[in-house]
Parts: sequence; C-alpha cells; structure tokens
Amino acid sequence: MNTKYLFKRTTIAAAAGVLLLLGSCKKFLDQQPITDVSTEVVFADVPSTLKAVSGVYSRLVGDAGFGIRLSLYYIVDNDEMQGPTGATDNDRRDIARYAATSGNAQITNPFNQLFQGIEYANICIDNIPKMAMYTSGTDQQKKQLQRLLGEALTLRAQFYYEAMVNWGDLPTHFSPAAALASSNPFPSRTSTDTLYAHVIADLKTAEDLVPWRNDITSIGDQLDERITKGTVKALRARIALFRGGYSLHSNGTMQRNADYLTWYQIAHDECNDIIASGQHSLNPSFKSLWKDQVNAHAVVDPQGELMFQASAIGGVGAEDNKLGYYDGPTVNALGNKSINILPNYFYLFDSLDLRRDVTCAPYNVAADGITKVGQAVTAICDGKYRRDWITNPAIAPTNAIQYLGLKWQIMRYSDVLLMFAETENEINGPTAAAYNAINQVRRRGYGKPITTADATVDLAGLTKTSFFQAVVRERSLELGGEGERKYDLIRWNLLNTAINESKANMTKMSTLTAMADPSYMAGFPSYSKSATLPIAMYYFTTSTSDNSNYVGGIWSNSLYKTAPTSTPAGTTKVTWLSTAIATAGTTSPLGRFATNFVTGKSELLPIPQPARDANANMTQNPGY
Repeated sequence: MNTKYLFKRTTIAAAAGVLLLLGSCKKFLDQQPITDVSTEVVFADVPSTLKAVSGVYSRLVGDAGFGIRLSLYYIVDNDEMQGPTGATDNDRRDIARYAATSGNAQITNPFNQLFQGIEYANICIDNIPKMAMYTSGTDQQKKQLQRLLGEALTLRAQFYYEAMVNWGDLPTHFSPAAALASSNPFPSRTSTDTLYAHVIADLKTAEDLVPWRNDITSIGDQLDERITKGTVKALRARIALFRGGYSLHSNGTMQRNADYLTWYQIAHDECNDIIASGQHSLNPSFKSLWKDQVNAHAVVDPQGELMFQASAIGGVGAEDNKLGYYDGPTVNALGNKSINILPNYFYLFDSLDLRRDVTCAPYNVAADGITKVGQAVTAICDGKYRRDWITNPAIAPTNAIQYLGLKWQIMRYSDVLLMFAETENEINGPTAAAYNAINQVRRRGYGKPITTADATVDLAGLTKTSFFQAVVRERSLELGGEGERKYDLIRWNLLNTAINESKANMTKMSTLTAMADPSYMAGFPSYSKSATLPIAMYYFTTSTSDNSNYVGGIWSNSLYKTAPTSTPAGTTKVTWLSTAIATAGTTSPLGRFATNFVTGKSELLPIPQPARDANANMTQNPGY
C-alpha cells in the first residue's frame, strides 16, 4: 500500500488485512491475507476478529519490517556494531554510514509498512468495541475481545514507536484513514512528545485488557507470539523512557523536556510491576537462551524471558526474515555476514563474561558444516542469530536458503531489569533495589546463580553518576545487536560521543596503543587497555566445539596476551590486531564507520520523498 493512500484515502476493505488459517498449521501467524471483506463479516465473532488482529501482527515482519530493515539496516552504526563493507550505494550501506537521502531505496517501504500496521490496528481498535458481542456476549467472548483490543492498541504503539525513533515527528493517525480522509486528508507532523503521550495512555488502557502470561489457558495460544500484560507494561516503560529522554527537534538541537522524571516514574512503576508479578524471569543460561531457545526454534520459553517476538513464517520476503543469513557467521560461504562487531566493542567484555561469545562470533563455518574457521578482529560477526545454531530442522551446509524463520526479539525480561535499575537510580539513586536488578543480569552473564549475591561480579559502592555509566555499559553487554543501542544512545544524547570515542579507540588498537576508557560508560577491563593484546590468533585446524572462551574453544592462544612467536601445531594463524583496523577505505572498520554522522541531523532518517510528494504538509527532518 503506497504512502498516498496511507495519508489520504485508504479504504477499509483494502486495509483490514484479514487473515485466513492455512490448512491444519497451528502457528499464530501462519495465515494468508484476503481483502474486499466488509467490517460486518470481519468483526462478526471472536475467530474472525482474531484473524483481523493477526493481520496487524503480520506487519511486524517481512523484508520491510523486522525481517531485515528495521532489525538490521537501521540499527547500525553504533558503538557496538557496523554495517557492511563496500562502496556507497544509495541503499543499506548509506543508511549505516548516516549518508541516507530521502530517495534511498530502503526507507520508503518500511515507512509505509509501519503506517500500514497503524492503519490495520486502527481498524481493529475502531470496530472491536462496536461489536454486539463486546458488550453482550458471554463472559468468555467479552474477555477474548477485550484481549484482542488490547493487543491492537499495543501493536499500534509499537508501530508508532518504531516510526518515531527513526523519523521523529509524524502525522497523527489514530483513526481509520477512511474516517480521516474528509476531515484532514493532508495532516501535518505532530511532535513526538504528543504522540508518545498518546500511545503511553493507550498502553495504560491495554494493560487492563490483556492477561498475564500465566493466566492464559486457552488452546492454541503461543505465549511468545501473542501480547500479554507483561509485554504491554514493558513496552509502556520503554516508550516512557523515550518520552523522558533526549530527541532531535525540528530546530536541529537535541533536547530533553524538564518534566522527564514524570516519564521515568512511569517506566519505573511498570518495570516494578513486572518484577513483582513473578510472571517472568531470566533463563539461567545466556547461551542457552539464544542457542537452544531462539535459534533452535523452541516452542516453549519456561521462564518467559522472551516477552515479545516478531515471528516469521513462509520462507519469503513478505512475512519471514533474513536473520542468520544477512548477519551472523557464514556456513559453506553461504550468507552475507554484513553486521560486524567493532573491535573495541569486543574488548568491552570481561574475559569471563559468557555473553561475549554469544554476541560475538569470530568464525565462519567450513563446507562440512562443522569446522570453524577463525576470523580477524576486523571480521567478527554478530552472533545472536546464527545459521549453525539452527535446529528443528537443521539446515544442510549446501542449502542456499536465505529465510530462516528466526524470531526477532523485541523485548526480553533482562531489558525490564535494566530499565528498572536505570529509573530507580535516576529517581532515588543507587539503592539496593537498583543494585539487585542490574546484578541479576550481570550474574547470569557470568554464569553465576541469578538470585545469589556474588562479590566477584556484583556492582557496589557506586555514585549516582557512576551507576548510570554502569547501566550504559551493561545494556550494551546484555543487549548487544538487539536493535536497542543506537536508540538508547540517542535518548541519552550520547550517540555523537560514542561514535567519536569508538573511532579514537579503533585508531589506538590499530597501532597497539592502549585504549582509553569511554567517558560515557564504565570503562574497559584492565587487560583490554593493554598495549600487549595479540597481533595474531591461532585457531584449531579441526574443531567441532563451540567457541566459548579461548580455552577449549576455537582458539589455541589467549585473546588478552601477547601472541606466540610461532604457529602452534594443529592451528592456522589469523592476523588479529593490525593497521587493517584503521586503514582508509570501506573494507576496514574505521574506514567505513559512521563516516557521515552529523549530530543534529543523523539522529533521524530523512522522511521518504514519496511521503512528501503525497502530502505537501510533510516537512523534512533537519539537515536533509
């Protein structure tokens, strides 16, 4: 659906996006769209309304959604990861390097799809309360329809949030387009302050309409695919933090409103409710969470840590994704490995932090589908979505499939704990409750019992400022590559600082000079600032083990000490730290990293030109 229709005269029949079940498959999103169905038919009963709401869910995924663009193109470059090598292209590379123009080919469709999702949600929100069954049905029918209304409200908030963090001020679009066409066919942009406040209020309504995950007993509910009360509260907390954070205003300045603590309090209270509910907890193993849950297509999440996921089906661009193909290590040279870890980010991890070897994958897989081939620090891929971790079913090394059906993680419980720690510190200082929240995340990261104090990893004795810096660091270590970092840095007004200091540290690494602690977060471990990091790493020629820490993994030598002077038996040498980190050109990390970033402009993408052509009141973002 094009932008002109989204902003002028989308018809109810075309926008309803009603979905019909396909055969006997039970997947919630395993459905096909039909159109030209009247609202009386669509909203006739609970099953048909469920199909309509599943159509709203479907707008989360596909190539224009979290299938690849929102999840992988838009989230880099930041102080964790960067986009692909190669020359500028008026495409994905330009987005990563902050060189996108309003005519970039990869901006229009995601913009349209988010507003298509908003429109689909609007139709459900408008029609569900009008159903006779909503007020006069059985108690079960009323409860089911209330839940569906809450899901639609939440999805609309999610779509608006994604649109606002990428494009800023946007038109108000809280009624079906058919109703708006006569009264305001060419809406001007509304401030994000107003829009955030609106969806935050919507989410307050929604959280009373949907159940907690442990209260759901109906057959066929996929808890990880459908929105529950914890999801709503967590999303409300996230959006409240953005309403209380910095944002780029139309005058080209980064500003934060004086009332920001009001919004931090909302986020704090919502996270506290989730924690106190006992409905969600952390998976005891960070690696198992990603390897055995996300990548293995696990059906059940016993802990409920995976609170909100964008599911993917079908093996095609419409409603699947390229997670594990566009990013992650290659298998038999199949895959793009287009998201790379910054060398300085790799060394932000402590040597005992088990999250490093989940988030960072310094290998590709050989043609046998087993043997790991070590890669230089300049070519490390992000590792949370990996083709070689996929089971159920496993993929043969010779299979050239690109759509792998992995679920993009929108919200995890660890994020809730870290949001609580941040807001508790901001409102009350580093209290025992703030320490407890952040230390649970840290303990799991180091493989320790989550609820047992451990002096070897627990934070203690920090000031309010240093606790905030610890939160900035911990969110990077825990949530690396999950699409949060760039937007976190923007709401803290730290993106410009993070980019500049990352560039400076990559320059230092290229000359084997000790890195400098980042000014905006807790610093590097002591050995990461050493000038004696290895210039070579040696990987075992035949290796079937996972890359864990270097002992017993793919590496024969330490990542933190001077390399051996000769190649150990049974290994192959890879150049590790070298001038290749910072050489000129688009193949080195520094040579292509955020090359066109300009603060006061690059915090937002340009409004797509087709949206402006369709609506003369759609002004452009500053600097474009």
